[in-house]
Amino acid sequence: MITVVGSLNYDLTARAPRFPRPGESLVGSAFHTACGGKGANQAYAVARLGGAARMIGCVGRDTFGEAVLDSLRQVGVDTSHVLIRSHVPTGVAIILLDASGQNAIVVVPGANATLRAEDVYQVADVLRASDTVITQLETTLEATHHAMAIARAAGKRTVLNPAPFTPIDDALLSLCDYVIPNEHEAAQLTGLPVHDPPTAQAAAQALRRRGAANVLITLGAQGVWLETLEWCGLVPAFSVAAADTTAAGDVFIGAFATRLGEGADPRTAARFACAAAAIAVTRPGAQPSVPTRHEVDAFLQAH
Repeated sequence: MITVVGSLNYDLTARAPRFPRPGESLVGSAFHTACGGKGANQAYAVARLGGAARMIGCVGRDTFGEAVLDSLRQVGVDTSHVLIRSHVPTGVAIILLDASGQNAIVVVPGANATLRAEDVYQVADVLRASDTVITQLETTLEATHHAMAIARAAGKRTVLNPAPFTPIDDALLSLCDYVIPNEHEAAQLTGLPVHDPPTAQAAAQALRRRGAANVLITLGAQGVWLETLEWCGLVPAFSVAAADTTAAGDVFIGAFATRLGEGADPRTAARFACAAAAIAVTRPGAQPSVPTRHEVDAFLQAH
Protein backbone atom coordinates (compact mmCIF):
# COMPACT_ATOMS: atom_id res chain seq x y z
CA MET A 1 0.00 0.00 0.00
CA ILE A 2 1.26 3.47 -0.95
CA THR A 3 -0.14 6.25 1.23
CA VAL A 4 -0.01 9.82 0.00
CA VAL A 5 -0.22 12.60 2.57
CA GLY A 6 -0.88 15.81 0.72
CA SER A 7 -3.03 18.19 -1.22
CA LEU A 8 -6.30 17.85 -3.09
CA ASN A 9 -7.26 20.66 -5.47
CA TYR A 10 -9.71 21.50 -8.21
CA ASP A 11 -7.90 22.80 -11.31
CA LEU A 12 -9.10 25.57 -13.62
CA THR A 13 -6.98 25.73 -16.76
CA ALA A 14 -6.82 28.34 -19.52
CA ARG A 15 -4.73 28.14 -22.70
CA ALA A 16 -3.28 31.24 -24.38
CA PRO A 17 -0.60 31.89 -27.04
CA ARG A 18 1.80 33.01 -24.30
CA PHE A 19 1.81 34.08 -20.66
CA PRO A 20 0.44 37.61 -20.14
CA ARG A 21 2.71 40.38 -18.97
CA PRO A 22 1.79 42.31 -15.78
CA GLY A 23 -1.34 44.35 -16.43
CA GLU A 24 -1.99 42.69 -19.78
CA SER A 25 -5.14 40.82 -20.83
CA LEU A 26 -4.97 38.07 -23.45
CA VAL A 27 -7.69 36.21 -25.29
CA GLY A 28 -7.42 32.51 -24.52
CA SER A 29 -8.14 29.65 -26.88
CA ALA A 30 -9.48 27.02 -24.47
CA PHE A 31 -10.64 26.44 -20.91
CA HIS A 32 -11.25 23.26 -18.95
CA THR A 33 -11.54 22.03 -15.39
CA ALA A 34 -10.13 18.87 -13.82
CA CYS A 35 -9.36 17.35 -10.45
CA GLY A 36 -5.81 17.84 -9.22
CA GLY A 37 -3.57 18.75 -6.32
CA LYS A 38 -0.09 17.31 -6.10
CA GLY A 39 -1.00 14.73 -3.48
CA ALA A 40 -4.20 13.64 -5.19
CA ASN A 41 -2.44 13.46 -8.56
CA GLN A 42 0.24 11.20 -7.12
CA ALA A 43 -2.28 8.89 -5.47
CA TYR A 44 -4.33 8.81 -8.68
CA ALA A 45 -1.20 7.90 -10.67
CA VAL A 46 -0.33 5.05 -8.28
CA ALA A 47 -3.82 3.56 -8.60
CA ARG A 48 -4.01 4.08 -12.37
CA LEU A 49 -0.66 2.34 -12.79
CA GLY A 50 -1.68 -0.73 -10.83
CA GLY A 51 -0.66 0.11 -7.26
CA ALA A 52 -2.75 0.16 -4.09
CA ALA A 53 -3.18 3.80 -3.06
CA ARG A 54 -4.54 5.63 -0.04
CA MET A 55 -5.03 9.40 0.32
CA ILE A 56 -4.72 11.48 3.49
CA GLY A 57 -5.55 15.19 3.32
CA CYS A 58 -8.36 17.74 3.55
CA VAL A 59 -11.10 19.10 1.29
CA GLY A 60 -13.92 21.56 1.88
CA ARG A 61 -17.56 20.61 2.17
CA ASP A 62 -18.34 21.83 -1.35
CA THR A 63 -18.85 20.66 -4.92
CA PHE A 64 -15.13 20.88 -5.73
CA GLY A 65 -14.33 18.62 -2.80
CA GLU A 66 -16.96 16.11 -3.85
CA ALA A 67 -15.57 16.06 -7.39
CA VAL A 68 -11.97 15.53 -6.22
CA LEU A 69 -12.91 12.64 -3.95
CA ASP A 70 -15.10 11.05 -6.61
CA SER A 71 -12.26 11.20 -9.13
CA LEU A 72 -9.93 9.33 -6.76
CA ARG A 73 -12.54 6.75 -5.84
CA GLN A 74 -13.21 5.97 -9.50
CA VAL A 75 -9.68 4.60 -9.89
CA GLY A 76 -9.71 2.78 -6.57
CA VAL A 77 -7.91 5.19 -4.24
CA ASP A 78 -8.93 4.75 -0.59
CA THR A 79 -10.23 8.18 0.49
CA SER A 80 -11.65 7.14 3.86
CA HIS A 81 -9.00 9.17 5.70
CA VAL A 82 -9.54 12.43 3.81
CA LEU A 83 -10.97 15.01 6.23
CA ILE A 84 -13.89 17.20 5.12
CA ARG A 85 -13.75 20.73 6.53
CA SER A 86 -16.91 22.81 6.84
CA HIS A 87 -15.25 26.19 7.42
CA VAL A 88 -12.90 26.44 4.40
CA PRO A 89 -13.24 25.70 0.68
CA THR A 90 -11.44 22.99 -1.24
CA GLY A 91 -8.08 24.12 -2.61
CA VAL A 92 -7.96 25.37 -6.19
CA ALA A 93 -5.23 25.74 -8.77
CA ILE A 94 -5.44 28.34 -11.54
CA ILE A 95 -3.30 27.13 -14.43
CA LEU A 96 -2.14 29.03 -17.53
CA LEU A 97 -0.79 27.11 -20.52
CA ASP A 98 1.17 28.67 -23.37
CA ALA A 99 1.40 27.44 -26.95
CA SER A 100 4.32 25.12 -26.13
CA GLY A 101 2.46 23.39 -23.30
CA GLN A 102 4.46 25.02 -20.50
CA ASN A 103 2.49 26.09 -17.47
CA ALA A 104 2.31 28.80 -14.83
CA ILE A 105 0.24 27.97 -11.76
CA VAL A 106 -1.30 29.87 -8.85
CA VAL A 107 -2.46 27.62 -6.02
CA VAL A 108 -4.98 28.76 -3.39
CA PRO A 109 -4.56 26.14 -0.61
CA GLY A 110 -7.98 26.33 1.04
CA ALA A 111 -8.58 23.20 3.11
CA ASN A 112 -5.09 21.92 2.39
CA ALA A 113 -3.70 24.53 4.77
CA THR A 114 -5.71 23.04 7.65
CA LEU A 115 -3.90 19.67 7.78
CA ARG A 116 -2.10 19.65 11.12
CA ALA A 117 0.21 17.41 13.13
CA GLU A 118 -2.70 16.20 15.28
CA ASP A 119 -4.52 15.06 12.14
CA VAL A 120 -1.49 13.02 11.15
CA TYR A 121 -1.19 11.48 14.61
CA GLN A 122 -4.80 10.32 14.32
CA VAL A 123 -3.81 8.17 11.33
CA ALA A 124 -0.40 7.05 12.63
CA ASP A 125 -1.44 3.38 12.47
CA VAL A 126 -2.43 3.85 8.82
CA LEU A 127 1.01 5.24 8.02
CA ARG A 128 2.73 2.42 9.90
CA ALA A 129 0.71 -0.13 7.92
CA SER A 130 1.82 1.35 4.58
CA ASP A 131 4.76 0.17 2.48
CA THR A 132 5.55 3.66 1.16
CA VAL A 133 4.55 7.14 2.33
CA ILE A 134 4.70 10.04 -0.16
CA THR A 135 4.51 13.70 0.89
CA GLN A 136 4.84 17.09 -0.76
CA LEU A 137 4.90 20.70 0.45
CA GLU A 138 1.42 21.75 -0.73
CA THR A 139 -0.07 21.18 2.74
CA THR A 140 1.48 22.30 6.03
CA LEU A 141 5.13 21.65 6.79
CA GLU A 142 4.27 20.32 10.25
CA ALA A 143 1.96 17.66 8.81
CA THR A 144 4.58 16.65 6.26
CA HIS A 145 7.32 16.37 8.86
CA HIS A 146 5.24 14.32 11.28
CA ALA A 147 4.02 11.96 8.56
CA MET A 148 7.58 11.31 7.45
CA ALA A 149 8.78 10.84 11.04
CA ILE A 150 6.06 8.28 11.79
CA ALA A 151 6.77 6.37 8.57
CA ARG A 152 10.53 6.42 9.05
CA ALA A 153 10.25 5.21 12.67
CA ALA A 154 8.17 2.28 11.40
CA GLY A 155 10.79 1.40 8.78
CA LYS A 156 8.65 2.41 5.80
CA ARG A 157 9.91 3.85 2.51
CA THR A 158 9.57 7.65 2.54
CA VAL A 159 9.36 9.89 -0.52
CA LEU A 160 9.35 13.70 -0.41
CA ASN A 161 8.44 15.83 -3.40
CA PRO A 162 9.61 19.27 -2.16
CA ALA A 163 7.07 21.22 -4.21
CA PRO A 164 6.00 23.91 -4.31
CA PHE A 165 9.28 25.22 -2.93
CA THR A 166 9.34 25.88 0.80
CA PRO A 167 12.58 26.12 2.80
CA ILE A 168 13.12 22.83 4.61
CA ASP A 169 15.68 21.87 7.21
CA ASP A 170 18.11 18.97 7.37
CA ALA A 171 15.94 17.22 9.95
CA LEU A 172 13.23 16.70 7.33
CA LEU A 173 15.70 15.70 4.64
CA SER A 174 17.18 13.08 6.96
CA LEU A 175 13.76 11.39 7.15
CA CYS A 176 13.66 10.90 3.38
CA ASP A 177 14.58 7.75 1.52
CA TYR A 178 13.94 9.63 -1.73
CA VAL A 179 13.81 13.37 -2.36
CA ILE A 180 12.45 14.23 -5.82
CA PRO A 181 12.52 17.95 -6.80
CA ASN A 182 12.50 19.43 -10.29
CA GLU A 183 15.40 21.59 -11.42
CA HIS A 184 13.88 24.83 -10.08
CA GLU A 185 13.14 23.38 -6.66
CA ALA A 186 16.58 21.77 -6.48
CA ALA A 187 18.20 25.13 -7.23
CA GLN A 188 16.17 26.84 -4.51
CA LEU A 189 16.90 24.09 -1.99
CA THR A 190 20.65 24.18 -2.57
CA GLY A 191 21.42 27.68 -3.83
CA LEU A 192 23.15 26.07 -6.82
CA PRO A 193 22.27 26.55 -10.51
CA VAL A 194 20.50 23.50 -11.94
CA HIS A 195 19.91 23.29 -15.68
CA ASP A 196 21.64 20.16 -17.00
CA PRO A 197 22.96 16.78 -15.78
CA PRO A 198 26.29 18.05 -14.33
CA THR A 199 24.62 20.82 -12.34
CA ALA A 200 21.85 18.43 -11.27
CA GLN A 201 24.50 16.03 -10.00
CA ALA A 202 26.11 18.76 -7.91
CA ALA A 203 22.75 19.75 -6.39
CA ALA A 204 21.79 16.13 -5.72
CA GLN A 205 25.09 15.50 -3.95
CA ALA A 206 24.52 18.63 -1.85
CA LEU A 207 21.10 17.33 -0.79
CA ARG A 208 22.56 13.95 0.11
CA ARG A 209 25.19 15.66 2.25
CA ARG A 210 22.31 17.35 4.08
CA GLY A 211 20.79 13.98 4.95
CA ALA A 212 18.66 12.69 2.05
CA ALA A 213 19.41 9.04 1.36
CA ASN A 214 18.68 9.21 -2.38
CA VAL A 215 17.92 12.14 -4.68
CA LEU A 216 16.24 12.31 -8.08
CA ILE A 217 16.16 15.67 -9.89
CA THR A 218 13.74 15.86 -12.79
CA LEU A 219 15.00 17.91 -15.74
CA GLY A 220 11.96 18.08 -18.00
CA ALA A 221 12.76 17.07 -21.57
CA GLN A 222 16.32 16.10 -20.58
CA GLY A 223 15.19 13.34 -18.22
CA VAL A 224 16.01 12.74 -14.57
CA TRP A 225 19.29 12.70 -12.69
CA LEU A 226 19.61 9.85 -10.16
CA GLU A 227 21.97 10.14 -7.22
CA THR A 228 21.16 6.92 -5.36
CA LEU A 229 22.90 4.30 -3.33
CA GLU A 230 22.48 1.80 -6.18
CA TRP A 231 23.26 3.94 -9.25
CA CYS A 232 24.12 7.49 -10.28
CA GLY A 233 23.50 8.97 -13.72
CA LEU A 234 20.95 10.39 -16.15
CA VAL A 235 17.87 8.47 -17.20
CA PRO A 236 16.89 10.21 -20.46
CA ALA A 237 13.38 11.43 -21.12
CA PHE A 238 11.39 10.10 -24.06
CA SER A 239 10.90 12.48 -26.96
CA VAL A 240 7.22 13.40 -27.39
CA ALA A 241 5.22 16.42 -28.53
CA ALA A 242 4.17 18.05 -25.27
CA ALA A 243 0.67 19.51 -25.12
CA ASP A 244 0.33 20.13 -21.37
CA THR A 245 3.03 19.59 -18.75
CA THR A 246 0.60 19.96 -15.82
CA ALA A 247 1.09 17.09 -13.33
CA ALA A 248 3.95 15.50 -15.27
CA GLY A 249 6.07 15.56 -12.12
CA ASP A 250 3.27 14.05 -10.08
CA VAL A 251 2.83 11.24 -12.60
CA PHE A 252 6.57 10.61 -12.46
CA ILE A 253 6.54 10.32 -8.66
CA GLY A 254 3.48 8.07 -8.54
CA ALA A 255 4.94 5.82 -11.24
CA PHE A 256 8.38 5.72 -9.61
CA ALA A 257 6.95 4.77 -6.21
CA THR A 258 4.73 2.13 -7.78
CA ARG A 259 7.63 0.37 -9.51
CA LEU A 260 9.84 0.63 -6.43
CA GLY A 261 7.08 -1.03 -4.46
CA GLU A 262 7.07 -3.87 -6.98
CA GLY A 263 10.76 -4.49 -6.33
CA ALA A 264 12.33 -2.60 -9.24
CA ASP A 265 15.70 -0.90 -8.75
CA PRO A 266 15.70 2.93 -8.87
CA ARG A 267 17.06 3.13 -12.44
CA THR A 268 14.38 0.78 -13.79
CA ALA A 269 11.69 2.55 -11.78
CA ALA A 270 12.85 5.93 -13.11
CA ARG A 271 12.69 4.76 -16.73
CA PHE A 272 9.15 3.50 -16.15
CA ALA A 273 8.28 6.84 -14.54
CA CYS A 274 9.77 8.78 -17.48
CA ALA A 275 7.56 6.77 -19.83
CA ALA A 276 4.45 7.49 -17.75
CA ALA A 277 5.27 11.22 -17.65
CA ALA A 278 5.96 11.27 -21.40
CA ILE A 279 2.50 9.93 -22.13
CA ALA A 280 0.91 12.34 -19.65
CA VAL A 281 2.35 15.49 -21.26
CA THR A 282 0.71 14.63 -24.58
CA ARG A 283 -2.72 14.98 -22.95
CA PRO A 284 -4.55 17.91 -21.34
CA GLY A 285 -5.31 18.17 -17.64
CA ALA A 286 -3.84 16.71 -14.47
CA GLN A 287 -5.56 13.45 -13.54
CA PRO A 288 -7.17 12.98 -17.00
CA SER A 289 -3.66 12.81 -18.47
CA VAL A 290 -2.47 9.89 -16.32
CA PRO A 291 -1.91 6.75 -18.44
CA THR A 292 -2.91 3.21 -17.52
CA ARG A 293 -0.37 0.51 -16.70
CA HIS A 294 -1.07 -1.18 -20.04
CA GLU A 295 -0.32 2.06 -21.89
CA VAL A 296 3.01 2.54 -20.13
CA ASP A 297 4.09 -1.07 -20.65
CA ALA A 298 3.19 -0.82 -24.34
CA PHE A 299 5.06 2.49 -24.67
CA LEU A 300 8.20 0.97 -23.14
CA GLN A 301 8.01 -2.03 -25.45
CA ALA A 302 7.85 0.33 -28.43
CA HIS A 303 10.84 2.33 -27.22
